[in-house]
Amino acid sequence: MRVVVTGAAGFIGSAVCTELSDRGHDVVPLDALIPQAHPAGSTPAGGVARADVRDLDAMLAAVDGADVVCHQAAMVGAGVQTADLPLYAGHNDLGTAVLLAAMATRGVRRLVLASSMVVYGEGRYVCAEHGDVDPTPRRVAALERGEYDVGCPRCGRALGWALVEESAPLRPRSSYAASKVAQEHYALAWAAQAPGAVEALRYHNVYGPGMPRDTPYSGVAAIFRSALERGAAPPVFEDGAQARDFVHVADVARANAAAVERTRSLDAATFEPFNVCSGTPVTIGAVAQLLSAAVGGAEPVVTGDFRSGDVRHVVASPRRAEEVLGFRATVSPEEGLHEFATAPLRETA
Repeated sequence: MRVVVTGAAGFIGSAVCTELSDRGHDVVPLDALIPQAHPAGSTPAGGVARADVRDLDAMLAAVDGADVVCHQAAMVGAGVQTADLPLYAGHNDLGTAVLLAAMATRGVRRLVLASSMVVYGEGRYVCAEHGDVDPTPRRVAALERGEYDVGCPRCGRALGWALVEESAPLRPRSSYAASKVAQEHYALAWAAQAPGAVEALRYHNVYGPGMPRDTPYSGVAAIFRSALERGAAPPVFEDGAQARDFVHVADVARANAAAVERTRSLDAATFEPFNVCSGTPVTIGAVAQLLSAAVGGAEPVVTGDFRSGDVRHVVASPRRAEEVLGFRATVSPEEGLHEFATAPLRETA
C-alpha cells in the first residue's frame, strides 16, 4: 500500500517508516521539523519531504494517491507551561483538522492516528468498598505536603489501580492530553462524515534508541538517561511509586504496521481505539533504578518534586490490541530499558 507518514523524521515516525518499508509498503514520509523535536536548521534526511500538516496545499499534494495516512506528527510532552497551549492547539488540533480535510478532498478514507494514554487522565482506580471510582484531580496543596496518592471520593480510602480499557472515559489533565483528545474527536467525526476508517493507537510511555535527548518535552526515560550521562543522579518526582507502562519504540512501530494493514478490511465510518503498551506495569522509581544499574550510575534520588497536571497511575490493558490487531509487545521493560541505558539518543539542539 501507499502510506503517507506524517512526523516521519521523529523518534516514533522514523521507526514506523522503517517497519512499513520492511513490510514492502510504499512509504511517503513528511515532517515539518519543529524545533521542539529537531535541531535548529535541520534538513530532511532519508527521503523525508519537508511539509507542515497545517498547510492545506501541502497536504492535498501529499495525500493524493495514498491508500492510508499514518499520522504521527504532533507537538509532544505534557506541556511545560500554559503558554504552550497555542503550540498544542496549532500543531495537534489544527494540523489534524487540515490533514483530514485534505484526505476527504482527495478521497483517502483510511487513517492510523497516533494518540496517547494521556487521553484517559487519571487511570482506573478501585476502592475496596466501592469498587471502580473516579477520583477528583490531585490538588497542588496536597502534592506540596507529599500526599501523592488519590483517595476514594466517597470514603477517602487510598485507591488501588487497575488496568485501563479502551472504553474508559477521556479526561485530559494537561495541554498535550487535551490536544490528543481533540485529535481523536476530529478523527471520529471525520470517520462518520467522510466516511472513513480510523485506527487510533493510544501509546503508553514510548522509549528506545533515537529518543530525543533531555529537553523540557522529553519523556522521563530520556531525562533519566541524560542525568546519568552527566554523572548525576536521576531525579525521581513524587515518591517514585507512580505506575506506568513503558513500551519499546520497535513494538510501537509494529503496532502501527498492524493497524495500517488492518485498515484494508475495515468498513467506512469505523473508529477503533487501541492501547499500545507492553502489558508489564512498572513504577517510575523502578525505571530510574533499572537505567542506573545498567550503567553503574548514581543511585536515583527521590526529590518529592511534582508537575501540576501529572497523574498518579495509568496502566493499560493490552487485551483488545492483541485480540483485534493481533499485536502483542515483544520487548519487556527490563530487557528494553537495559538496552536503552546505552542506546544512542537524538540530538535536539
